[in-house]
Amino acid sequence: MEVIAFDKAFQKNILLRVCVIMMLLLVVNVYTAGAAPFAYVMSSGGNVSVIDTATDSIVTTMKIEAYSGEVAVTPDGRRIYVTDSAIDRTTVPIIDTVTNTVHSTVNVGGSSWGAAINPAGTRVYVSIRDSTNILVINTATNSITSKVDVGWGPDRIAITPDGTKLYVTSHKNDIISVIDTVTNSVISTVNVGEIPWDVAVTPDGTKVYVTNSRGNNVSVIDTFTNNVTATVNVGEYPWGVIVNPDGTKVYVTNWKDDSVSVIDTFTNNVIATIPVGMHPSGVSATPDGTKVYVANYDGNSVSVIDTATDNVIATVDVGDHPVEIALGHFIDSNMTDQSTGTNSNITEDTGIKDNVSSSEEKNAVEINNSNNKDSESDNGSGSGGNESSKNNSTPGFRLLGSLTCLYVGWKFRKQ
Repeated sequence: MEVIAFDKAFQKNILLRVCVIMMLLLVVNVYTAGAAPFAYVMSSGGNVSVIDTATDSIVTTMKIEAYSGEVAVTPDGRRIYVTDSAIDRTTVPIIDTVTNTVHSTVNVGGSSWGAAINPAGTRVYVSIRDSTNILVINTATNSITSKVDVGWGPDRIAITPDGTKLYVTSHKNDIISVIDTVTNSVISTVNVGEIPWDVAVTPDGTKVYVTNSRGNNVSVIDTFTNNVTATVNVGEYPWGVIVNPDGTKVYVTNWKDDSVSVIDTFTNNVIATIPVGMHPSGVSATPDGTKVYVANYDGNSVSVIDTATDNVIATVDVGDHPVEIALGHFIDSNMTDQSTGTNSNITEDTGIKDNVSSSEEKNAVEINNSNNKDSESDNGSGSGGNESSKNNSTPGFRLLGSLTCLYVGWKFRKQ
């Protein structure tokens, strides 16, 4: 009888330990899956400050050789393409957000302004300043596969959530060029306000918001008709613009007013004006929509806005004239989906032949700067997929942990 009692006590002890271990694994897994992304703040001097959005503190600073123009993040958050707007620069650096190093560069043949990545993560679109070109880059090889002629002086780029259309600003002729990404051709030209600069698309793909810097207003474009349906007056010299993840608000940085205008997308009225640092420029939102980060160029800082109250809740000193902000290294795959406004039904466009002539292909090859590190892009994407798989296993941990603990309880009650 003593042996039996000992065995039962031993079994209870083992089961309790298993239950505790499983619950600890569950807690660790949930914590990892819900971890906040990092904000990458690009400065005009080439410094990149990496901010932990959970604590709003700088965790590291890296250096890239670029006068940052715009930034584009792959859907998995693992790569950031940074355009270089310096006149004598011809490359686009690519940051690996896992190692916080420059992964590789793409030679685009000139100074670059805007950038956008399609929802499938297979194409990067880059505008070349003082030219007529939008370049199409294959992210698997970082090679240029096509060029699109949009007229002189293309600037910032936004892509619709379904990846079918690009909206490109041109501050030199006050227009928006609309590009069909299947044919890589301009399908419409939209007249907007004076000196259009930045552009953003709502998550449902129905509206486009364009900052008109000299006009001190924002043009609202209906993506179905490609017509301007509203003009919203904001602060002086609006620069950056984003739409929050749920599509209810638009945040516009006003360079000369040192403020951010908040637009209600339902009424297209300004519902709040938020004081920030000196000369706000780039702006970005967290994937869950709870915070907005604003780069204050001459304030050498980043303002953190709580979107529930539309008040600044923190200021992070970064120095060196911050220009743009990108949210990268998304640990939770669900966060990544929210940040891009995409879903699993999006079809990758790698099977579509780029609409480019043989001579254009030869020119593209001449300015292509593929290197041995290009293969790492595929490896990075693969590891990103593995990471998502791990995160998606969280329900399995929950189920196993719950069953184990239920079994322990049943054994206790039975005995």
